[in-house]
Amino acid sequence: MKRLINCWVLTFLLLFMGNALTACSDNDPMEEVTEVPTPPSDVDEDDNEGNSNDNNGDTSESMERNITISVNETSFAATLADSDAARAFAAMLPLMLDMSEMNGNEKYHYLSEELPTDSYRPGTIQAGDLMLYGSSCIVLFYETFSSGYSYTRLGQIDNPEGLAAALGSGNVSVRFEVR
Repeated sequence: MKRLINCWVLTFLLLFMGNALTACSDNDPMEEVTEVPTPPSDVDEDDNEGNSNDNNGDTSESMERNITISVNETSFAATLADSDAARAFAAMLPLMLDMSEMNGNEKYHYLSEELPTDSYRPGTIQAGDLMLYGSSCIVLFYETFSSGYSYTRLGQIDNPEGLAAALGSGNVSVRFEVR
């Protein structure tokens, strides 16, 4: 009987500890979310004809959404989300970040300053997703997988083919710059 109880406890721990391995750090607190908000919209403001446009026809804001992410000799075109967090990130560019490996699916770096957050649980992380974990951890995902963690979307690599190979299996320097 004691063995059966021990097996159940071990199974329970393995099931729930497996989820603790897919974020920037094992020491980061997991954000409590009671309801799942919808992801931020990346709809162009031109599509909302009846809404006011704060940039008064100036297209420089949309230009800042196009960035390049470079690893060694390989560059990837990326598009930033239309959000306060992405705009704050774009204002920091160009950046060269030494990114650490995590879980065989992501590279991460903690910024020295915090960015605005609008976190949600995406459910499935896509290869090429550029996310913010908490308010200062930049995460670049190079594999697609399911996750229960909450992130703020910063953007997405337009075509992530070859991203995993370019990033490799260890720590790497990654350059982010406006196109």
